[in-house]
Amino acid sequence: MFKIGELARLANVSNDTIRYYEKQGMMSSTVRNGSGYRQYDDSDLQRLRFIRYAKSTGFTLEAIKELLSIRIDPAHHTCQESKSIVEERLAEVELKLKELMQMRESLQRLSKACCGSAHSSVSCSILEALEDGAGKVV
Repeated sequence: MFKIGELARLANVSNDTIRYYEKQGMMSSTVRNGSGYRQYDDSDLQRLRFIRYAKSTGFTLEAIKELLSIRIDPAHHTCQESKSIVEERLAEVELKLKELMQMRESLQRLSKACCGSAHSSVSCSILEALEDGAGKVV
């Protein structure tokens, strides 16, 4: 059994993170020792690591809750449920990547348009292009 500090250290999170996940219903805190301290076991550590990895993969807390519920009761769920959660997140990431690539291209054009010299920015091509583009933003 682990106290909250030990669990936090093993999972490389803070005590507050564990308490937050408990408040969100993602971790249980039902077992307490005689002094009233929360007690955690290996399954709690495994769950916390599951949450951390899912979070590092980019899942929202809501999606992680869904994945946890599937993991807890796999007999009443299908792999398709897990896959649809992953596919939804993948589509979000693909859209974000497309947006980021468009941003990169715009920034590259702005950078190439500027001479980058130390002269006054009275006629700076970057500022002019941003000014021109500002009227086109919806």
